[in-house]
Amino acid sequence: MLNVHNLSVSFAGSDLFSGITFKLNKGDRIGLIGKNGAGKSTLLKVLSKDIEATGGTMAFDKEVRIGFLRQDIDFAEGRTILEEAYQAFEEIKKLESKLEVINHELVERTDYESEYYHDLMVNLNEFSHRYELLGGYNYQGNTEKILQGLGFQREDFDKLTDTFSGGWRMRIELAKLLLQENDILLLDEPTNHLDIESIIWLENFLKVYSGAIVLVSHDKMFLDNVTNRTIEISLGKIYDYKKPYSQFLLLRGEIKEKQLQAQKNQEKEIKATQVLIDKFRAKANKATMAQSLIKRLDKVERIEVDNDDNAVMNVKFQISKEPGKIVIEAENLSKNYGKKHVLEDVDLLIERNSKIAFVGQNGQGKSTLAKIIVGEIPHGGYLKLGHNVEIGYFAQNQSEYLEAEKTVLEIMEDAATDTNRSRVRDMLGSFLFSGDTVDKKAKMLSGGERNRLALCKLLLSPFNVLIMDEPTNHLDIASKNVLKLALKKFEGTLILVSHDRDFLQGLATTVYGFKDKVIKEYLGDIDFFLEQHQIENLREAEKRTVVVKKSDTSKKEVAQLSREEDATLKKLKNKLSKIETQIDNLEREISEMDAALVKDYETTSAQPNFFENYKSKKSKVEVLMEEWAEIEEKTENCS
Repeated sequence: MLNVHNLSVSFAGSDLFSGITFKLNKGDRIGLIGKNGAGKSTLLKVLSKDIEATGGTMAFDKEVRIGFLRQDIDFAEGRTILEEAYQAFEEIKKLESKLEVINHELVERTDYESEYYHDLMVNLNEFSHRYELLGGYNYQGNTEKILQGLGFQREDFDKLTDTFSGGWRMRIELAKLLLQENDILLLDEPTNHLDIESIIWLENFLKVYSGAIVLVSHDKMFLDNVTNRTIEISLGKIYDYKKPYSQFLLLRGEIKEKQLQAQKNQEKEIKATQVLIDKFRAKANKATMAQSLIKRLDKVERIEVDNDDNAVMNVKFQISKEPGKIVIEAENLSKNYGKKHVLEDVDLLIERNSKIAFVGQNGQGKSTLAKIIVGEIPHGGYLKLGHNVEIGYFAQNQSEYLEAEKTVLEIMEDAATDTNRSRVRDMLGSFLFSGDTVDKKAKMLSGGERNRLALCKLLLSPFNVLIMDEPTNHLDIASKNVLKLALKKFEGTLILVSHDRDFLQGLATTVYGFKDKVIKEYLGDIDFFLEQHQIENLREAEKRTVVVKKSDTSKKEVAQLSREEDATLKKLKNKLSKIETQIDNLEREISEMDAALVKDYETTSAQPNFFENYKSKKSKVEVLMEEWAEIEEKTENCS
């Protein structure tokens, strides 16, 4: 599908990467990994032809279709979510417009024997056939399934896209890409704005994707579950193995060990040969042998060991002082934004040294509760912080609070106190800001660099309760591992809002699940929560939409209601089936009449009452379709 040879990209005369060569085949699901700034997103932009490479070649298969999930998106204003998602079907939408015009003319015109009417029928047949081939009769249902898989509710479909946050808009863009069925799918951090449920859904979708995928992600579990090949960019070179991420690490480690051993053995042989050369040079009768050994040594190809970029930040969270046993207490807590109620009657009791994860779909109130606890937004109900509680807070958009025109060093010095100002440069060095990088303005930093700076700034203030909202966004895998280790060693109270399952594993011992304005406590880790959550979702799927209160209705009455509902539902489904059969038969007859007209217009149109029958059948289909829609709605209400 794609052959990349000797590709290089340079900025300001310096190579970002060079000599990159690989093939992309159908069925490849590549995890493109590397540290922040290694060139992953740049490589995706080159593959998508958004930017040109400095050198090298790319050869694509003929008519290959490429879909690219960019980090920056721009929607046209005034479209609903469904309308925006339907933009994925450009040709289908054009055909719909053409068919609508043709059908309108066919209803209005009566010149059945004219050449123009004949052309209309030919076009109708051609466009209808093409429309069916492109999936025109299924695209709306597929769109709704994918939007729901990515976390949208049916009631959201008719809302305007500009009423949703950037994260939700990114989901719409992702839905459009998945619907287009491209041959090559390029995904840059697709899980950044997804909750755990949506990430799991996306994993299952990508596992069976028929085309090729190249994705940039720092989510180790997502990479392991989706990819079958890993390409790492490190120090301007690539390492390509047909293994998912974790297996790639093991394999690369084994290869490096063999390289080191081979290099040591070679160095021993070279050293021994050099000793002989020096010995023979001293003797006239051995000079020829010495020259022979020198020539042999010159021909030896030196074994090189792959270089690793091992620079990682150094993080250590220390508690300021010992707080009381209860650090956070809340009763009947509630929060609404206008008419939208996010939290209702929430009770919360968090004890000292707890390790808690807030999880759930986006928009369920996780970040809202974090902001309430730190006093950032008003709320209803009662909330009290315990004795000696000092909160450190890392907001989801923490890096956005960095003043764009200030340098890294200025931002840190402004936030420092008299007691820690002298340590600012050392702290920045621990977070990989050294030399000239401390003089870079915040607006010039990458997403990963901004997050590292925000983390470093957090350490300037004392705390014993640490609340972190999506701290791993934009951090590379190495930095995430360092942060996770530091949080494991943190002896205070920890509250994490995160969708990163791998990051949460081993950190949280209690999980709070947010759903439908309430919070449920799970006394276990993230794996326990996911296991229970699957069970709960299954139970919810089995529930009926009609809920009967136990106090008002006896078991006998409930059973009677259930039987009546089943009988009604059965009747409706039978009726639906009969109507669908009628519609199918009529549409088949209409198609046969269309085909007959195209094949032999004069003979067919001369048949008695041909066009009257044709219009009658079409009118009957329209009536039956309206009846089908009404019954379908009743069926949904009963099921």
